[in-house]
Amino acid sequence: MADQPHTYIPEIDPPGQDPALDLLLADVRACRLCEEHLPLGPRPVVRMAVSAPVLVIGQAPGTKVHQTGLPWNDASGDRLRDWLQMTHAEFYDPARLAIMPMGFCYPGRFARGGDLPPRPECAPTWHDALLRHLPHVRLTLLIGQYAQARYLGARRCRSMTETVRQFETFLQDGFLPMPHPSWRNTAWIRKNPWFERELLPVLRQRVREALSD
Repeated sequence: MADQPHTYIPEIDPPGQDPALDLLLADVRACRLCEEHLPLGPRPVVRMAVSAPVLVIGQAPGTKVHQTGLPWNDASGDRLRDWLQMTHAEFYDPARLAIMPMGFCYPGRFARGGDLPPRPECAPTWHDALLRHLPHVRLTLLIGQYAQARYLGARRCRSMTETVRQFETFLQDGFLPMPHPSWRNTAWIRKNPWFERELLPVLRQRVREALSD
């Protein structure tokens, strides 16, 4: 099980990166491409090292992540770490786990509540360049519909539920689609008990295998 929430605060920029990746990450964190659309201003959040065998592609930072600059540093992150059975130290070790959301900055909220979708500029501008510096990734977790739409394309099913249910179809290509671990999806998890029964054991096994090589 994951350790208690928020007990481990790692360095934002860990040392020992590849110089070319360091420069690219500096460019990403200096990005102001969609500044005019961001209610809290730009603060791109991304974390990775060349050696990472596991990549997490989520949606976009929430307000707590925006405040700290640390990805998944919130209740959703606590649930994700529990799903992965990783401690904070393991999760935030960029040599183990790279984190690259679909949108790097907090996008704001709908008037009716809930966060807006990831800004559409981020992935086309930065993802391919960053992926070129992650040659050792064996498993990519596609968390939520936006990551699944970009990386599975026409192969995904009509709904996120069915895409996640068919997760074994995508494993041969190194992708594992998942729901977002937000509290808003608690009812979904209860309604779909196969997720914890069938997918989580495979997720944990595949993560262990990727990290052991």
